[in-house]
Amino acid sequence: MYVKQLYTNCLSEAAYFIESGGVAVVIDPLRDIDVYLDLARERNATIKYIFETHFHADFVSGHLELAKATGAQIVFGPDAETGFDAYVAKDNEEFAIGDVTIKVLHTPGHTLESTCYLLLDANKAPHAVFTGDTLFVGDVGRPDLFSGNLTKEELAAHLFESLNNRIKTLPDNVIVYPAHGPGSACGKNLGPNTYSTIGEEKSNNYALLATDKAQFIQEVTSGLSTPPSYFPINAKINKEGYDALQAVMNKALQPLSVAAFKEKSKAGALILDTRPATEFGDGFVPESISIGLEGRFAEWAGSLLPFDQEIILVATPGKEEETVVRMARVGFENVNGYLEGGFPAWEAAGEERDMIITVEADELAMDIPHDDNLVIVDVRKPGEYANGHIKDALSLPLGDMMDPANLASLEEQLNLYVHCQGGYRSIIACSILKREGIHNLRNVEGGFAKMKDEKGLEVVQEKNVLN
Repeated sequence: MYVKQLYTNCLSEAAYFIESGGVAVVIDPLRDIDVYLDLARERNATIKYIFETHFHADFVSGHLELAKATGAQIVFGPDAETGFDAYVAKDNEEFAIGDVTIKVLHTPGHTLESTCYLLLDANKAPHAVFTGDTLFVGDVGRPDLFSGNLTKEELAAHLFESLNNRIKTLPDNVIVYPAHGPGSACGKNLGPNTYSTIGEEKSNNYALLATDKAQFIQEVTSGLSTPPSYFPINAKINKEGYDALQAVMNKALQPLSVAAFKEKSKAGALILDTRPATEFGDGFVPESISIGLEGRFAEWAGSLLPFDQEIILVATPGKEEETVVRMARVGFENVNGYLEGGFPAWEAAGEERDMIITVEADELAMDIPHDDNLVIVDVRKPGEYANGHIKDALSLPLGDMMDPANLASLEEQLNLYVHCQGGYRSIIACSILKREGIHNLRNVEGGFAKMKDEKGLEVVQEKNVLN
């Protein structure tokens, strides 16, 4: 028996490759499938099944791509309804994989079709359980995505039953392999590890410690942040189907001259710059939005960019294909070309450029007493802001900034000092502000991580901030 976790940090997503006796299965694959095909070749195995734990909302799964490439059967759990050919398994149904067995455990709660897959060894003893978004390390899947039009309280009630009747009854030594790790928006506060055991979760996971259903529902449904705006889009794509990745790549990877790039921009295409944040700040094509590949790129792209508007790219030369693949992972099929030669080609052509002024925390501290129009803009999440922020800082979460209505209070005479926790999100925020015509701003280098220790910058807490 061979089990491999394939973890993608950008999405905090875990897919799994399981092989026994030359037969393999893949659980929750990403849209770009080469890694699974390579593993199958290395193991001299045939991929027979593609198991999906549920209709994912935070990424586009590779079930259709992988099935087309291998002939493998796509398998969903009970209550799944798809717009493509798939086998809907029964609860407790078993699938032989070489010398081992995978057993279906229907565990509604995160969504109605949510299903865990229990791996039984050659002696039919439970070895590992692939829990999807039902159970994470230290957390459980959020029940507020309104699967089947149920309320979050109704879904949480289902989740309580699933955890107590299907998960907690497993032996303590069974390995827990979830679909997500730390940083995922599919839960409230996932632990730092990407796998665990049933025993460890029964001892440490607040959701498994709850014995009263009403208490469980209250704990699981409280303190939930607003789900990213692209979640419903991705869930629909995973349920109904999507275009082949190669077709998306062929359309997106079209090199554009500076002149052609300008024409597309004038015609309404949105410019996305995926170079590192520090490079972007030093100079960029005016009206570009920065989302650097070095951070949680796909998540922020899905949260901030339109799915129905043409997008053209400025990327570090050689990074264009990676950019398109990572965008396709969250459902973008509207990229239509990239600036050939990247930003250096734009500069060489003598075109207008913009830049973002960066200041140190100590410079901000010196400016505060002398500038009545100075406003500190904190673009971190509300929970981060609540746990500690600079006194009098304005909370304007990055996820809300693409709506111009949320920027209406930023009057022209204000001097804005924008920051996040470390510097990645604040550059994105500055690019959005500049695109909206707000240019009197500075990015605070190092973000709150440096600001909180600077003399002259008072840190306060507000525990009553919503979301």
